[in-house]
Amino acid sequence: MANVTIKILAEQLNLSTAAVSKALRDSHEISPLTKQRVLDLAASLNYVPHPYAGSLRERKSKTIAVVLPEVADSFFSLALNGIEEVAIEKGYHALIYLTHESFEREQAILKDLESGRVDGVIMSVSMKTTTFEHIKRLQQRIPMVFFDRVCEEIDTAKITTNDYECGYTATQHLIDRGCKKIALLSVSDSLSISSQRMKGYQQALLDNGRADDAPRIVACSDDEATNYALMMELLRSEDRPDGIVATVSKMTTEIYLACMELKINIPEDIKVVCFSNDASAPILNPALTTITQPAFEMGKLAATLMFKALQKKYFLLSDQSAVIPSELRIRSSTGH
Repeated sequence: MANVTIKILAEQLNLSTAAVSKALRDSHEISPLTKQRVLDLAASLNYVPHPYAGSLRERKSKTIAVVLPEVADSFFSLALNGIEEVAIEKGYHALIYLTHESFEREQAILKDLESGRVDGVIMSVSMKTTTFEHIKRLQQRIPMVFFDRVCEEIDTAKITTNDYECGYTATQHLIDRGCKKIALLSVSDSLSISSQRMKGYQQALLDNGRADDAPRIVACSDDEATNYALMMELLRSEDRPDGIVATVSKMTTEIYLACMELKINIPEDIKVVCFSNDASAPILNPALTTITQPAFEMGKLAATLMFKALQKKYFLLSDQSAVIPSELRIRSSTGH
């Protein structure tokens, strides 16, 4: 029987819907014999409880939404693991929505969430998000927490890492390894993480007497073929860089493939640092030097704050932002 409801169970057992509901919840108010009758019929009819039904009285869905640009990036996969660990512990479902770096899709997802199907939203904005009215509308209805890619215009908790310092650290590491011409690969002008990493890169150049050197910032995209063409163009140029800071892990493959195609040796001819949580970094040839972000911890803290806001009436998310430091892991791509 399709769409078996508590009402159908009650009619067949000649019980009230309240009695059936209590029996399914193993309430002490219902006799063991009646409970068994209800459970037997429910099993025979393949009754499946509606995930929201047990909490309608409190107007809680026991569900949160997690809005991400993608999950192919290991950073977001690890962050999602941290979020789900907390959600499961709290007895909540996590609905995963992917924007695929599309502003229009992000708008549509948040518009759909205005219907009240979730109790809160944990979010990392798309690289193409430049206006925020759709986010403000939803935040006025339910709690929101941002992590990694945050929206500065929204007054709520933001879980980030030390992007400025990491941009500086990556660049300084290449300078210390003898690089004279360092290029930065960026994917967005609007994302706060990109702008902070870029500022750190620029400051490291200034602090090392490179004020006369024009920063080499390459604007990449979310398209692999386009990025590969950009890498080939950069590495074929007469003024080829001898160091690269890639601000996103998705550029790793294109850098290595372009160097292989052009027979450019890493790290002898060019040294590479990448912001990456990829498990493959240590086994690449050569092993990749990375800025490794605390992705799992960021996701876990974002979820912990979300559930505190859902459980405590006067818990102010706007007072709860946190910065969790990343780590430079030196490997062979920047020399021995």
